[in-house]
Amino acid sequence: MLTISHVGKVFNAGTVNEKVALNDVNLHMNPGDFITVIGSNGAGKSTLMNMISGGLIPDQGSITIDGQNVTKLGEHKRAAFIGRVFQDPMAGTAPNMTIEENLAIAYSRGKRRTLSLGVTNKKRQLFREQLKLLDQGLENRLKTKVGFLSGGQRQALSLLMATFTSPKILLLDEHTAALDPKRAQLIVDLTLKVVEQGKLTTLMVTHNMEQALNMGNRLLMLHEGRIILDIPQEQKQKMTTKDLLHMFEEARGEAFTEDRYILT
Repeated sequence: MLTISHVGKVFNAGTVNEKVALNDVNLHMNPGDFITVIGSNGAGKSTLMNMISGGLIPDQGSITIDGQNVTKLGEHKRAAFIGRVFQDPMAGTAPNMTIEENLAIAYSRGKRRTLSLGVTNKKRQLFREQLKLLDQGLENRLKTKVGFLSGGQRQALSLLMATFTSPKILLLDEHTAALDPKRAQLIVDLTLKVVEQGKLTTLMVTHNMEQALNMGNRLLMLHEGRIILDIPQEQKQKMTTKDLLHMFEEARGEAFTEDRYILT
């Protein structure tokens, strides 16, 4: 489904501020894979996500999605087959538009645009049915502007919008990090439900090691622009967060000191 071959990216090349963001990264995801990604600050996690989504073009290497080489395609063209949920609940929705208007935009992603009415009664019924799955009562608030929703509700809506048209790849970019523990767990539960129902191929960056172990069928560790560990499901199912931390420190060759990471 997704193949990344020898991808590299350098920022400010040839200057004192040169930064190697990705260094000969190779990754293959089969259809239905759910990979969690952890790594220290500056490891290349965000660059990897932006490279897949088309926000950045690699300096070298290639990216293939569902058999199509998308290496040079811009973000707007890849949006037809990539769904993404960001860390900031404000980023994935238009706050001054209503819930139904936001959903109508998501519904039209990748489809030929026409001058027909954006929100029809038929679409409203579909939106209500989908919103019921979130168990947030949003199916009765279609006319509410998204800016009036809580952070958890907005993130739940962002998740629905990102998966509305069954994307080839779903990118989750620390999508629970800005939420309190209760709302974060709600989004985790919704994520598992949506991914399972849609059998979505998913790549999720997280700072929560427990999430990294408990979600998905593979776990990647990034460090200094490289994938230093690729842990299969059979192995990570037997691991604790302390095991993961120890393995991370051994692979890095140094102690792990970042307090933003949650171990339990």
